[in-house]
Amino acid sequence: MRILAISGSLRASSTNTRLVRAMVALAPADMHITIYEGLGDLPHFSPDLDGNNAPASVHNLRTQLQEADGVLICTPEYAFGVPGSLKNALDWTVSTGDFSGKPTAAVSASPLWGGGDKAHASLLLTLTALGANVPRQAKLSIPHINKKLNDNGELSDPTTAQALSAVLAALEQAVKDLKNEK
Repeated sequence: MRILAISGSLRASSTNTRLVRAMVALAPADMHITIYEGLGDLPHFSPDLDGNNAPASVHNLRTQLQEADGVLICTPEYAFGVPGSLKNALDWTVSTGDFSGKPTAAVSASPLWGGGDKAHASLLLTLTALGANVPRQAKLSIPHINKKLNDNGELSDPTTAQALSAVLAALEQAVKDLKNEK
């Protein structure tokens, strides 16, 4: 089972990227998670650049999405929303239907008490517009994330690790359900 993980942050020491890496260690045995590394390489979305001659970085994103059985998105909250770079990446998929029916997990994490709840709501709204299949159990907001990862980026909070394992299990089940439908 191939899962494409996208961190919504471009920051090298991003807590959300560290969280995605920690989730790789929690993944079920049959789940292989690849972390998308091209978020900062995507040009600003423009319908004039889209189509058969879309930039190589856009083609790379689309190819990775098409090859993935499911998607895991982990986002911080910037100014009560998802970072512009993540929204831009999602905008590049509007015309392709790459998210249509695709099992997707949506996680937000923040050092603040709200856990990035506004970014989470915004992400879910965008994923709904894209037609993604986001199971109820594959949605999670994590408050005070800076207190739940150690200096090595490992989860130090068992409750958060359990919640993330449940998100991955829900994503795994959604992928299996989709494969059984085909």
